[in-house]
Amino acid sequence: MSNLPIFDVAGSALQAQSVRLSTLASNMANAGSVAGSPDQVYKPLEPVFRATAHGSDPALTGVQVAGIVERDTPPIQRYEPGHPLADEQGYVYAPDVDPVAQMVNMISASRSYQAGVEMLNTAKELAVATLSMGR
Repeated sequence: MSNLPIFDVAGSALQAQSVRLSTLASNMANAGSVAGSPDQVYKPLEPVFRATAHGSDPALTGVQVAGIVERDTPPIQRYEPGHPLADEQGYVYAPDVDPVAQMVNMISASRSYQAGVEMLNTAKELAVATLSMGR
């Protein structure tokens, strides 16, 4: 059954959503981090996806992770002169990560992943039912 194109397309969707979930988890884990300079602050990650046509059937399109890029948003500057990482002016720098937006994206990615799993299960059930018709 693994040579059916629908499994390849659904598998690519699962892989893409898995990468998306990993980058979102990294962003969430580093949302509260601070650094002593703008150059050392964590830069939020975003996956870049590219649609790919399936070789055996041009009507089927999968997805491929083209890369993971760092967002080029300026860090948030906070005045905390007592902080051990504060610079000479008393500022620490935090990544521009919105935890609420990251959670919304995480829920979306999780639901997309779940939809991909359901599609694979349905395709498998249909393939088994088709094979059992010949008995």
